[in-house]
Amino acid sequence: MNPGVELEADCSRCVGLCCVALAFVASADFAIDKPPGEPCPHLNSAFRCEIHTELRQRGFPGCTVFDCLGAGQQVSQAIYGGRDWVHNPEIASQMFEVFARERELHLLLWHLREALQLPDAAPLAPPVRRAFLRLEALSAQAPEALLDLDVAAQTRSARTLLRRVSALARANAPGPHVDYANADLIGAKLGRADLRGANLRGTQLVAADLRDADLRWADLTVADLRNADLRGADLSEALFVRQAQMDAARGDARTRLPPRLNRPAHW
Repeated sequence: MNPGVELEADCSRCVGLCCVALAFVASADFAIDKPPGEPCPHLNSAFRCEIHTELRQRGFPGCTVFDCLGAGQQVSQAIYGGRDWVHNPEIASQMFEVFARERELHLLLWHLREALQLPDAAPLAPPVRRAFLRLEALSAQAPEALLDLDVAAQTRSARTLLRRVSALARANAPGPHVDYANADLIGAKLGRADLRGANLRGTQLVAADLRDADLRWADLTVADLRNADLRGADLSEALFVRQAQMDAARGDARTRLPPRLNRPAHW
């Protein structure tokens, strides 16, 4: 399948939407408070981050792990035809809201695309493909239509289908298949844990100890892995794991990743 929608961010074709539309809260992830709709002080006139190569050192690790999944260039170029919020202030608030909605759609599209790559979930490929094409068409609509779209309903529908895909993809995997979906496992001691086939959808794993854990065939859909210790862990066949999740975690040369992911430079 070669979808028309782009699901990889290209900041060179975006007008800095994540740096202005989103809010920052001073924390371990962001050095400052920034309300939504206000440009980050490090965003320059060319819509580029002036401290991009020093974000972690300057106290902005949250920026390094954000991924719009292509929503930025879709909104900037396809939906608004190259217009930006600086020279067209009358569209700014609308553009920021459209960006938020578009990013949600791209997140769903990314997971549906991944679902189509899972051989064990092949029986569900037809409805997954239909869902993908429907959301792809919705994501290309005009701003007014996107603002009228019930994104929550689309999310519920896609997630129901993706849960079925996950269950089917994990059904024949070895392992205990523990169910920690949406669980609070912040700081949990899971070193060397057998998490093969586990359901970790939406699980809070912030600062969890996952050293040498076996996460093959585990579903990591939107699991929060910020500062999780993945040194020596095996994620080589983990399901629905995104680059941003790995960028937010800690690992080492022994951490095994799916072939499509890059080893973060800070590991």
